[in-house]
Amino acid sequence: MKYPLLFVLLAVFIQACTKEQQKSPVPQPERQQSQPAPAQAVPTFDGTKAFEYLKAQTNLGPRNPGSAGHQKCLDYLQSELRQYADAVNLQPFTLPGYDGETLKLTNLIASFNLQSTTRILLIAHWDTRPRADQEKDPRKRNQPILGANDGASGVAIYLEIARHLRSTPPAIGIDILFVDGEDYGKEGDTQNYLLGARYFAEHLPEGFSPAFGILLDMVGDKQLEIRKEQYSMKYAPDVVELVWSTAAELGVEQFSSFTQDAVTDDHLPLNDAGIKTIDLIDFNYPDATNRFWHTTEDTPDKCSPESLEAVGKVILNVIYAYKP
Repeated sequence: MKYPLLFVLLAVFIQACTKEQQKSPVPQPERQQSQPAPAQAVPTFDGTKAFEYLKAQTNLGPRNPGSAGHQKCLDYLQSELRQYADAVNLQPFTLPGYDGETLKLTNLIASFNLQSTTRILLIAHWDTRPRADQEKDPRKRNQPILGANDGASGVAIYLEIARHLRSTPPAIGIDILFVDGEDYGKEGDTQNYLLGARYFAEHLPEGFSPAFGILLDMVGDKQLEIRKEQYSMKYAPDVVELVWSTAAELGVEQFSSFTQDAVTDDHLPLNDAGIKTIDLIDFNYPDATNRFWHTTEDTPDKCSPESLEAVGKVILNVIYAYKP
């Protein structure tokens, strides 16, 4: 990360001859012209592959902190990311939980193109909620959720993107951050949400200064509609414009021009730390009733490869077209 990536432009000189015949014509260079570097080819995002990544997570069961699925998912994510990234680092930390519980949490940071000082941060939470507190049936409210959409969808998209970053390295640097403990808190207790993002923001790696960040949360819904989130508009309107204009150019209709309410999510600690970050989230799951959110109904059959592909396609195009 200490050496910037340099692009070399070739100068083209065109020789010109005088109108009159000369025994030894002297080449006369015309005005020097620069040719722009060719646009980098954008890999094709595979929604089916991303959906396989989603199901691989849910097959481990709920991934709430302290559960067997949580440890299995940590092992799985390390294994996958180490196939693709130039470096994978863990950021383990402990915090007090409810009823005397000690939370053992871990953020994962996978980095690509380490020498580039121009970087984009991609964020998703990999934990799932320990309680289905929005269930209509009170008997189910203490059950952990499977988190197909709320957790696994964002991670799945970034795992598929990681695969392409290995096979088709971009001109810029990318850091993928999977944060833990996002969904631990009880309803109304805002201090026990966003635990991993807060810890990361308070312990930033030395010299870490990405151009911007893109958070994915609840982006696998079959009825996907991503509206412009208000905190994102406040803190990073230029990044919102970049992503939505890219979606418009690609004809990705799941990105709506409407705005939605402000969402308390992992982008807030990062914005507070000076990393302008937007949140891509469809909080209506599956519709305005939001009846699958924080319930045992958050399962893979409520998600689709097409939704994952719509989001992944846009982000890949942002990455490969980005010029600081």
